[in-house]
Amino acid sequence: MNSVPETENRERSREDGRPPQVIVAESAGFCFGVRRAVTAVEDLIAQGRQHVYTLGPIIHNEQVVEELEQKGVFAVESPEALAGKPGATVVIRSHGIGRAEEERLRALGVTVADATCPFVKKIHRIAQETAEQGRTLVIVGDASHPEVQGIRGWCGGPCIVVGSEEETEGIPNNEKITIVSQTTFSEKKLKKIVEKLKRKCYDCRALNTICNATQERQKEAEKIAATVDAMIVLGGKNSSNTQKLVSLCEAVCPHTIYAQTVLDLADYDFYGLLSVGITAGASTPTKIIREVQNYVGRKF
Repeated sequence: MNSVPETENRERSREDGRPPQVIVAESAGFCFGVRRAVTAVEDLIAQGRQHVYTLGPIIHNEQVVEELEQKGVFAVESPEALAGKPGATVVIRSHGIGRAEEERLRALGVTVADATCPFVKKIHRIAQETAEQGRTLVIVGDASHPEVQGIRGWCGGPCIVVGSEEETEGIPNNEKITIVSQTTFSEKKLKKIVEKLKRKCYDCRALNTICNATQERQKEAEKIAATVDAMIVLGGKNSSNTQKLVSLCEAVCPHTIYAQTVLDLADYDFYGLLSVGITAGASTPTKIIREVQNYVGRKF
């Protein structure tokens, strides 16, 4: 059993009469884009639509994906997997896809439901315009993330992906660049990268394309983590925005716990703590957040 943590709060919570607190971030859980994508799939199921697929997991949450599979909705990894299924309906997830991939998808004759997040669509347009202007597009984000791959797919000109200050070293000085970011990137890291690139490039246009929900979620999580004895961050193991929340919380709360579901908390002892904070990534259902909130409340 892991103790979380050994602090004076264990005694203080019993001596000063203050009740223990479970503080849940208001911004925790589904963001607008994720909710929109999941709703698109659920609406197709409600309509009785058969042969529904998603291009990649609809969200980075294994529990949601498994529930949809039980309802007959399956993820495919490429448009080619739908060849020979002209009656199929395929949902493009909130991360979006590149232009060539979308063209291959529509050429198959399947019904396409585009649930790309509007904030991501905006970056796609910027990527196109940047190429038309003869500028180099710099995407700040994780090169392996599907959202970043999709953005690259809309840029017809030079495109560079950087995920850290160190990775900017490969960009030539005095390059004409336009900077965008993955919508779930860390705002603090983005600012540092932009500052460094501005020193390198005389013509540097920086656009903060981190979505407002991500910024609010990160700021609220950091604020709560700085005031509690332990912080729980919920989210799928492949969720980029969840991992960024973990990093932010760990910087101000040494006792930060990452979990996918309430089952991951079985080895932690919360008895005697004065306060525990909870936040969750953009792909975490409310049901999981409530289960964790109730579980921790019973363990004080």
